[in-house]
Amino acid sequence: MGIAQARGQSSLPDLQSAGTLGADLFTQSGSTGMVLVVVRNGQVYFRGYGETAPGSGQIPTADSLLRLCSLTKIFTTDVLVKLVNDKTVRLDDPLQRFAPPHTLVPKRIQPITLADLATHTAGLPRELGNGPRGTPHFTFPDYRTRWRWLPAQHLRTSPGTAALYSNIGFDFLSDALESAAHKPYPTLLAERTLNPLNMRQTTFFPNAAQCAHVLASAGDEGPCAVTENTRGSSGLYSTPADMTIWLKYLLGAAGQAVPDQKTVAQNPAAQAVYIVPSSLVSEKGLDHAGEPTGIGLGWIHLLPPDNPSRIIQKTGGGAGFTTYIAINQPSHIAIFLAATDGPGGYQFNLFKGADNVLLTLAGLPPIPPEPPKRPSKRTVRRTPKPGVKHAPRHPVRRAPRPARA
Repeated sequence: MGIAQARGQSSLPDLQSAGTLGADLFTQSGSTGMVLVVVRNGQVYFRGYGETAPGSGQIPTADSLLRLCSLTKIFTTDVLVKLVNDKTVRLDDPLQRFAPPHTLVPKRIQPITLADLATHTAGLPRELGNGPRGTPHFTFPDYRTRWRWLPAQHLRTSPGTAALYSNIGFDFLSDALESAAHKPYPTLLAERTLNPLNMRQTTFFPNAAQCAHVLASAGDEGPCAVTENTRGSSGLYSTPADMTIWLKYLLGAAGQAVPDQKTVAQNPAAQAVYIVPSSLVSEKGLDHAGEPTGIGLGWIHLLPPDNPSRIIQKTGGGAGFTTYIAINQPSHIAIFLAATDGPGGYQFNLFKGADNVLLTLAGLPPIPPEPPKRPSKRTVRRTPKPGVKHAPRHPVRRAPRPARA
């Protein structure tokens, strides 16, 4: 370690201060329970806050079971990059190549590619639709349902030209990887990522003992169920202990080599920028944690590349959970957070709060507040004309938590 690097590390806030910073996030969020993992320069901090379930009196632990929700997507793209690296697939492969026999994938000027699916630019909607009443979270739609649905769709935009956050797109991506590798996707994910990293509690198939440790929110979110059906987008369960391993892997400090990569670090291609938002005709649903400056393979980048506070992040939400990963590679620090809904609902942007915790622990300035957006013509108030009655304005409501963020 060089003198300059040693001085830089010695001037950083004590990693234990993450506990106080996390406590502030927890209080502002109004959550039932929360877990926080920080990895900085190989050092790890973990803490649980609140309760595993309302009234339990038990603090979440490193072995508590969590729903990762849309953090599942960055596991899918980890597998994607590995299959690209060994030439099993290419990013510009059309989805049609991996479709079931006699199934026609819709096109609009150009076909949907694997890269389009991984960057939310395939022209697909956010969801296929709602499952039947009483369907457990992250169990709809299944493989047959989505592939029967797809041929009848008219793409909203030409693939590659606009970004629209799409959960169903990532389920199709996992289907394509399954087809290319000629094995079930959960087996593929385990072989290529989970088993080599010894992430034994990360699964689509929680057993009874695991489900007994799943965090519960203030609402009735239904059973802890097998979630293989949404394997590409949102179905993974995990624990803070396993997510500590994952953060180390993302930072290049997992402590063991991944056989097919011969390195402890994730392939940098998995976290790279593939699309600059300004090159698209539109972008929607990618700004939960802030205005994107780059779109990657599941990942979203905040702030320009030359800004030391730049962040690579992925948000998640649903089934009573909010989940988040943020990385600042120059400072070799990453944060994972999962929180369950409290009785007061969703009132605080936990993603932006976590970004500032990350940057504080990195010794960097926080992300500056975004300038207020100019109202569109439809939202500008006008002086009513005499004699014309206008409907009363709707009260301001809190932004609802997305079903699958």
